[in-house]
Amino acid sequence: MLVHFPIALLLLALATDLAFWYAGDPFWARMSHWLIGIGTLTGFGAALTGTVELFWVRDIRLLTAAWSHFVAAMVMLSIASANWVLRLGAQQEFIVPWGLYASVLTFVAVSMAGVVGGKLVYEHQVGVQVDRQ
Repeated sequence: MLVHFPIALLLLALATDLAFWYAGDPFWARMSHWLIGIGTLTGFGAALTGTVELFWVRDIRLLTAAWSHFVAAMVMLSIASANWVLRLGAQQEFIVPWGLYASVLTFVAVSMAGVVGGKLVYEHQVGVQVDRQ
C-alpha cells in the first residue's frame, strides 16, 4: 500500500489538471492540489521505507535496477514536491501551463520508476518471499 497510493494519486493529478484546463472549474484545481499533496506525502513514506531497505540489504544494494529505481523515485518526488509547493498560494493560476508541465513530468517519472520497480519485483524478486527447499 505504501507504493500504490502515491502512484495512483500522482497519476490522477495529471487527469485533474487536464480537466481544469478543459473545463475551467476550480473544483479540479483543488482536487489536483489535494492529490499532489497527499501523493507527495505518502510518496515520502514509501521513499523512506525503500531507502532503508536499499541501504540495509546488501543484495539489493548490488542491483543496478535498485539504484535506477531510487534515482527515478527521488526525481519524481522532487518534481511533485515543487508542483505542490508552487500551488499553495495560487491553485488555479499555476496550473496552466507550469502545473501541467510538472504533472506531465511527474507522470513520466512515476512511469519510469514503476517500470524499474516492476523489474526489481518480477525479475530480481525484491520484496517477494520465495520458499527455498
